[in-house]
Amino acid sequence: MKTSNLIKLSVVAGALAAAMGSAFAADDPKVAWNLSTWGPKRQFTAGIEALAEHVSSQTGGKFTIKIHYGGALSKPSDNLDNIKAGAFEMAQSCVGYHPAKHPSITVLDLPGLPLADPDVHQLVHEAMYAHPKIAGEYKRWNAIPYLSVLQPQSEFMGTGEPPLKVTDFAGRRVRALGGTGAAMKNLGAVPTSVPAPEVYTSLERGVFSAVGFPYTYAFASYKIDEISKWYTTNLAPGSNTCPTLVAIDAYQKLPKKYRDILDAGKPVAYAALKKAAIEADSKNLAKWKEKGLVAITYSDAELKVFEEKGADPVWQAWVKDNSAKGVPAKELLDMVLAEANKAKAKLGKK
Repeated sequence: MKTSNLIKLSVVAGALAAAMGSAFAADDPKVAWNLSTWGPKRQFTAGIEALAEHVSSQTGGKFTIKIHYGGALSKPSDNLDNIKAGAFEMAQSCVGYHPAKHPSITVLDLPGLPLADPDVHQLVHEAMYAHPKIAGEYKRWNAIPYLSVLQPQSEFMGTGEPPLKVTDFAGRRVRALGGTGAAMKNLGAVPTSVPAPEVYTSLERGVFSAVGFPYTYAFASYKIDEISKWYTTNLAPGSNTCPTLVAIDAYQKLPKKYRDILDAGKPVAYAALKKAAIEADSKNLAKWKEKGLVAITYSDAELKVFEEKGADPVWQAWVKDNSAKGVPAKELLDMVLAEANKAKAKLGKK
C-alpha cells in the first residue's frame, strides 16, 4: 500500500470520526481502558496509537484507551498474566516471552516464513489468530490475540566482508535469536543472544560481526548502521510475533456499538503500522546509501539454499517437538503457508 493511499484512508477515517462522534447520546457510557506496553512511542506502537485515537474520535471521547509506555503497568513478560488477572484491558505481548503458555502460535516465529510483505503478513496473522487452537490457548489467559504489530522480518547488518552468499555466514558469530538463530546455526554461523541495548557495543568490540534486527527501524534505533559496512535486504530469516491482546471479559462488557467501533479500528491500525514502516524504510535506506553501506539482495537460488539448509530443519524440528505436546503442528505450519499463498493471490503479488 502506497503512502498516498494510507493518507487517504486516514482522511476518510477522520471524516467518519467527526460524524460518529456527534451521533453519541449523552447517556452513552464512558469506558476507559488501559493498555500495557514497553519502550517509547515508535514504529512498534504506531498501530495501537492509531487505534486509541480512532475509538476516542468515533465515540466523541466516550471510549478511551490509555497507552502506558515503558512497562509502567507491567513487565513485558508479565503482560499475559496480568491480562488474566484483570490488571488492564489491553496489552502487547511477544510470543517468545512465554512460548509454553501458547505453543500453537509459535508457528509464526519460525524462520523463513513467506511474510516479508506487510499486506500478506497481516492477512496470515489474522487468519492464524482465528484458528480454534490458537484462540483457545489464549482463551485460557482471558485474552484475544487482537491485532498484529506486523513486526518486520529481520535482516542482518554487520562488519567485515559482505556475505554475498548465504553460506558466507558459516563460521561468523551473529546476534540472532529464536528460530532465526537456529536457522543461522544450520548454515554454519554461531548465533549468540545479546540484549538489544548491548548490541552496539558488542558489535563494536567484535563479539560478533553481524546483527539480526527487524528491518530497518531497529538498526537505526540502535545506531548499528554507524559501525557497519553492509546489510541484507531480502533474506527475511524470521521475526518475533507480538500480538496486541484484548481481555475477553472487558471486550464482552463493551456496548455493542463500542465493540463495532473497536473492530472497525483494525484497518486504521494496520494502515498506521504500514505507513510508519514505509516512512522509516525510506529515511533509513537513503541514509545508508549515502553512507556507502553495501546492500545485499540475494537471488532466488540463494534464498532456496537458506530455505532448505537453514529454515526447513527448524520447521521439521518444531513440528516434531510440538506434535508430541498435542499441538496440531503440521496442520498449523501448512495453514501458514497456504494462507500466505492465498493472500498473495488475493493481492496479486508474487
